[in-house]
Amino acid sequence: MPSSPEAPREGEGEGGDEGESTPRQLIRRVAGSRRARLEPAPGTDPSPDAPRRGDAPSSADSTPGPRGENDDRLRQDVPPHW
Repeated sequence: MPSSPEAPREGEGEGGDEGESTPRQLIRRVAGSRRARLEPAPGTDPSPDAPRRGDAPSSADSTPGPRGENDDRLRQDVPPHW
């Protein structure tokens, strides 16, 4: 059943959650769009954390155990672009 603009969204209005005091993430309908837009949840930071240099070791250094004779070449190979 398609939802109408007047129908309560998840976490609003009807349901047994009326006494619940945890804030919910807002859902916004965008005209002409197939997807809804999610607003940031209250108390969260919507900006992604940028990875810092030197935090994680490279994938070649992180694998423990014996190394084969062509491991370095396989890790450096780049697949062709189609």
